[in-house]
This record gives sequence, structure tokens and C-alpha cells, in this order.
Amino acid sequence: MDLRDYLRVLRTRWRLIALCTLVAIGAAAAYSTQQTPLYRASTQLFVAGASADISGALTGQQFSQQRVQSYAQIVNSPAVVDPVVKELGLSLTPGQVAAEISADVPPNTVLLNIHVTDTQPARAQAIANAVSQRFATLAAQLETLGKNTPPVHVSVVKPAGLSTTPISPKTNRNLVLGAILGLLLGVAVAALRDTLDTTVKHLDDLTKEVAVPALGVVLFDPDAVKRPLIVDAAAQSTRAEAFRQLRTNLQFVDVDSAPHSIVITSSVPEEGKTTTTANLAISLAQAGVRVCLVEGDLRRPRLMHYLGLEGAVGLTSVLIGRAKLDDVLQPWGDGKLQVMGCGPTPPNPSELLGARTMAQTLKELEDRFDLVIVDAPPLLPVTDAAVLASLCSGAIIVVRHGKTKREQVRRAVEALRSVDTAIYGLVLNMAPSKGPDAYYYGYAYRYDYKPTQPVDLRPAGPRGRKAGESEGFTPLSDEAPQRAAATQLPEVTIGSGGSEGERPAYWQRATPGDPRQG
Repeated sequence: MDLRDYLRVLRTRWRLIALCTLVAIGAAAAYSTQQTPLYRASTQLFVAGASADISGALTGQQFSQQRVQSYAQIVNSPAVVDPVVKELGLSLTPGQVAAEISADVPPNTVLLNIHVTDTQPARAQAIANAVSQRFATLAAQLETLGKNTPPVHVSVVKPAGLSTTPISPKTNRNLVLGAILGLLLGVAVAALRDTLDTTVKHLDDLTKEVAVPALGVVLFDPDAVKRPLIVDAAAQSTRAEAFRQLRTNLQFVDVDSAPHSIVITSSVPEEGKTTTTANLAISLAQAGVRVCLVEGDLRRPRLMHYLGLEGAVGLTSVLIGRAKLDDVLQPWGDGKLQVMGCGPTPPNPSELLGARTMAQTLKELEDRFDLVIVDAPPLLPVTDAAVLASLCSGAIIVVRHGKTKREQVRRAVEALRSVDTAIYGLVLNMAPSKGPDAYYYGYAYRYDYKPTQPVDLRPAGPRGRKAGESEGFTPLSDEAPQRAAATQLPEVTIGSGGSEGERPAYWQRATPGDPRQG
């Protein structure tokens, strides 16, 4: 990971980092609260040589410096501690008092510092002063040989004072250390979690990995749950613009052979493939393409619910010979979009979709419409989508941002390639519009120009306008659409993404004698 990756991790997982930091600070605060406060009292002794002349004084100075190092080792000896415990009448044992006493010698000096650390500041002061007095007496006794004068003299130069501030616990220091350790731990955990997170965040790396192009990105819309269809949103909303962009990109998937039928599927459930299928079909119909939308998910059908249509009779009814196509096709919008529901749920969806009647039904639909779009089940749980894809021109895989794993996408691509199906591309769904992984659309401009006498782009013939029919056309209604058979699709305002510049004839089969044949 480089610096930019770490910055992205910080921006993406700052909540985790903040949580780890707060937990560490809380642990440091709890530790400090549980500790018993300790107070320190210190006294200082001076060790002087007994010689009066200069040369003797220098020799005595060196002798004192040597002696003071030894004194520091015996200040907490029983000869010092036991009399102090009796003198002060302490409730502590001599061993406990000895553990509270320490000493140090400043370099190149004859000073001896004695420190006493206790839970009570007054007791620490009393013990320190008593130990210093007792040690001065003991040092004189140890240095005296017979009736001779001792070569050194120990005196108290700084008695111990009463300490009001505990030396332990150091709450502020503990909190700072806890914050630093928590921050480092949070960054490490965030980086590890980001490394182990194999969900799809960007299509760039994934498209290179699976060798499948990216067709489009649909931003996350919190209102999509209540209004899943783009006709319920504003014409210039990000979702509507995303599907216009997808519609435009779809025209370039195979310029030599336009697809006649497309399966839209995903790797696992809950990736938004059904709403993506419905909105893409609506967007294509808005551009003038005659679309047949087929509900091919025979296990968990939801398409008809989103469109507000009845799905009791549909595809399965045709496949078992209980109905004809004209009986189950339902118009949606101005008639350019025809919808075929699932019908009764069968006990053997895979076998039914793989039957010869399914291939014949798709062939008949391709002959009737410019494009057939099939909403298929996920690829990994069942084989239905692979069966449908083998009967269609190609497939589109919907990938949900932050949920679908890269390994799942790889397996889905392999499943389609195993049945020799053309994979037109990936669509990233529910991509964030804010944050480090945000996707943006630059479509702030729009054109309101409407030609007074536009040219009908449909070719003359049985698939387009009738011979001799006027080349002019009437703009689509601007009325608010309703989810019903009589729904009028809203007029498409030209913007970026090729809202009105697309030729619906791209999907139309060339008629005999048409120069586009061959």
C-alpha cells in the first residue's frame, strides 16, 4: 500500500480508527482510576571528609565519593529500617518499609538522595526524615575504628517536605499514551481490514482481472427503495442519467452484430439486478427502442411488482402451452415496452428454462421486438441464469458496491463463459456519491432545444414506420407517468450521455434489400 492507499483507508475507516482510539483512552483512564495514588518524600545527605589541610581535603573528597556509592546500597538495610519502624510505630513491616526506600547519587558529587514512596504523604515524609537521621548515625558508627575520629561525616542538608501531588498514577501521561497506542492500533486494524476486504469498490481493477468491460455505474439513491423506477424520479436525477449512460454504452458492445436479446443477472442475490433490468428497459423504450422485458427469475419473481403489473400468467404459462405470447404480453408506457411476467412458479425452473420451447419463445420475441431483455436469477446459487444466457445474444452482470466479492464476480464470469455466452460488461450498482470511493457524473448542463419537424429515425419497413408514413413524429407526453398499462413515458431531455442522439434503429434487424445487410 502506498500513501494514497493509507489516506483512503483513513477516510474510509475513520470510524473504526476513532473507536479504537476511544477504547484505548478509556482503558488508560480505567487503569489510572484503579491505581492507588503514591506520594514521594525525598531528603538529601552530604558526605564530607574529615581532613582539614588542602591535600587531605582532596584525598577526603575522593574518599567520600567512593564511600557515598556504598552508602546508597545500605540506606534500606535492617540496621536502618528496623529502628525507624519502632521509632515511628508504623503498622508496616520492616520489609514493606525497605521496599519503599530508594537512593541515588548525582554523578561526581558527595550527595546522597534518599526517596520514600508511600500511599500516605505524611507517612512518606516521616519515614524519609527518620531514615536520613538514622543513616547519618549508622554511617558514623560504621566509619569509626576504636576511638579514632571517623574519616567522613554524614549530615542532612535537605529534609523531606510534605508532598501533595501523587507521582503515580500519571493520568495525563497514561491518557496520551493510550491515545497514541489506540490511534496506531486503529490504523493497523483498518489497514488489515481493508486488505482482507475483497468486495468490489472500483470497477477498474475488476475489469482487468476478469477481462470484462465496465458498462456503467449507478449511484446509490436512498429513495430507490420507495421509488425504484427512474420514471418516478426527476428527469435529470443521477439515477436517470446513469441509465441513459448505460443505454448509450450498450450500443457499442458489438457494433458489427447488435444484440437481439440480453440476460441481466448478478453473482448473488440482493445486488439490485431486477431494478437495474427494469430501469434499463424503460430507458431504452424512452429512446424509441421496442423492448420486450421478460421476467426470467422463476424462483423469486419481483419484476411485475416493481412495474405494477399482474404476473399470475406469464412465461411459464407459454412454456407449458397454456397460453400464447399475445395473451401474456402486457404494455407498459406508450407501448414501446412490453412486459412478460413469470407466471405460476414451477417446481423445476432450470429444466423448464432449458426446454426447446424456451428457445422458440425467445426466437419469436426477437422477431417481434428490437431488443429482448431477460431478468435472470443470480448465477452462483442456481444455474437458471447460465441456461438463459446460452439462449440469448449475451449477458450483463450487475455488481453491488461494497457487497459483491471479487471472487464471486470471477466465478460468475466463469459460469457464463462455460456456456459460451458473450459477456457485454459489468454494471456497478449502489455506488457511493460521497466519500473516498465516490463516483461522480458531470452532467450539469442541459439543452431545451426541440426540433419543430424532427426526422423519424426508424427505417421504412415492417420493423419501422409504414411505407409512405410521414417522417415527422409527435413528442412524447410530459405528463407524470403512472405504473399501469396506459402509462405515458416522460419526455427525455437531451443531456450528456446521449439522451436523444441514440438511434433506436441500432437494434432493428435489416429488411431484405437493406444496404446494412451482410
